[in-house]
Amino acid sequence: MQANNQQAISWLLLLRRCVPFSFLLCAFSLFTSCENDINEVNRLFSNEETLVETATGVELLYSDSAILKLRIVAPKLLRHLDKKDPYQEFPDGLSVEFFGPDGQTVTGRMTAKYAERYDNNGKFIVQDSVVWTGSAGERLETEELTWEEEKDRVHTTKFVIVRRPDEIIYGHGFESNQKFTQWKIRAIEGRIKAGDMTRELRN
Repeated sequence: MQANNQQAISWLLLLRRCVPFSFLLCAFSLFTSCENDINEVNRLFSNEETLVETATGVELLYSDSAILKLRIVAPKLLRHLDKKDPYQEFPDGLSVEFFGPDGQTVTGRMTAKYAERYDNNGKFIVQDSVVWTGSAGERLETEELTWEEEKDRVHTTKFVIVRRPDEIIYGHGFESNQKFTQWKIRAIEGRIKAGDMTRELRN
């Protein structure tokens, strides 16, 4: 995002550890965080290795102009503090909820058993049993998906299955916006209509 962008974009990080305490860090900016905010975040992480910090029971809330955009929940988060290319790792998977313009209505969900988020470009790479569902009933299933937050783009070159109320479409390659309202499979290999599936089950 450009430095002159006037929209306030912030993360609210809630870490629920497996100890009798809970920690809450309120609204720190991704790009304009003050020093006190960073120090507060650092105190919530335990150092297992020199360049890796660990947190458990993680909830991340992402907002734009005080409107909630998405919620990420994960059992474990590793922060890799590489100076050139820092990234966050979700080794035990994650669950993501996407919210509409009102900041309350859930418009989509995504789950995966593994994920990485790169700080420099805001890119998520999710892998292993990836499932992405939209508000209209579409369901994407694949083994790897790249999600680019700032570009509002989701894509993969892997084999995909898209399940809709009236059909199942499968093929290779997929591209969509984050709301799953505009999507396409690049190389469709087959379609199964709902009526055909019903007849097959009866036979």
